[in-house]
Amino acid sequence: MTLKQQYTYLIDYFSEHNPDAKSELEFQNSFELLVAVMLSAQCTDKRVNIVTPTLFAHYPTPQAMAQASVAELYEDIKSVSYPNSKASHLSGMARMLVEEFHGEVPGTMEELTRLPGVGRKTANVILSIVFDQPAMAVDTHVFRVSHRLGIVNAKATTPREVERQLTNHIPAEKIPIAHHWLILHGRYVCTARNPKCDACGIREACATFKKENKPL
Repeated sequence: MTLKQQYTYLIDYFSEHNPDAKSELEFQNSFELLVAVMLSAQCTDKRVNIVTPTLFAHYPTPQAMAQASVAELYEDIKSVSYPNSKASHLSGMARMLVEEFHGEVPGTMEELTRLPGVGRKTANVILSIVFDQPAMAVDTHVFRVSHRLGIVNAKATTPREVERQLTNHIPAEKIPIAHHWLILHGRYVCTARNPKCDACGIREACATFKKENKPL
């Protein structure tokens, strides 16, 4: 199977079997999504979804969050990973939204990555989900699954390079949903330990599976 055939196979499979793939984070608007994604760094979506209802009840807008102290924000998010730094980032992010962006989440990579605590991965999530741009956020799941499948090459040793190769091969209109396809596949099937190859519907397009199951 050529690389082009692999991509076609994967897109066709997921289009049929997971046509409505979306983020498992719970949010009502772009500000809530930005906060949730910031909190999700090295933390599960399940834990974030436990924390955010209270956080958003206390601080439903950038303006409200900007007025909170870091200590107050910490109290609402202390059960997530790295709560001290995340509370500080949320405070700085909210203040910048109010002071420089009229309380609105901006829609460019340059603007988003100026916000405290917002890196390229988080910015790509916002651009993809909120603004429907062909942005591919590469987290640990996307990175692992892409390499296992063999749809990126061995030279793709950084998230940025994986992102570049994926966006070069996936049609622009499919990139926003393909991000979720790869994440969900990595989260529930192609897990870091003991991947569920027997239950995998795309193993025929997986370079690792074919290599490890090559006839003797």
